[in-house]
Amino acid sequence: MGDRRPSVVLTGFMGTGKTTVGRVLAERLGYEFVDTDAIIVDRHGPITEIFADHGEDHFRALERELAAELAERDGLVVSTGGRMLVDPLNADVFERRHVVVALTATPDTIFLRVGGDRAAESRPMFAGTDVRSRIAELLAERATAYARFHQVATDDRWPNQIADEIVALVDHVTADDTHRPS
Repeated sequence: MGDRRPSVVLTGFMGTGKTTVGRVLAERLGYEFVDTDAIIVDRHGPITEIFADHGEDHFRALERELAAELAERDGLVVSTGGRMLVDPLNADVFERRHVVVALTATPDTIFLRVGGDRAAESRPMFAGTDVRSRIAELLAERATAYARFHQVATDDRWPNQIADEIVALVDHVTADDTHRPS
């Protein structure tokens, strides 16, 4: 990798700290922080409207275009939408050149972080469901997809502690890459 500064791409379920940790990590590394959902909203409008007007397939296509675009850039900390890297095409495009980290948390931690049972009012994926059960169900569905990445637990930890662990991981991974043939 030489003098290249590979980006750090954060994935994981909602409430695992991708945005909060991502901002701390970007500051620590001197990288630019970007949030894929925020970019999509800036370019195309609210995600709920994209889903309502054009459907989930259109939204996922926008995510794929954005993943390909961001994967060409170095020196970023990228906070992805919770399902973006469940798509193997997006995962592959980032893993070719960058360090991908899955932030994890227990269903109980996520339940508290997303607002408990009130999350059913503000988050469409929880509408009309038992929020705690739905979190556990979705985590189980995504477990295999997230398992392909470096795992960093966020339960009962401060963002600075999590960022420290990721910085050490990035240093280790990039040091390993300097010894690999191109």
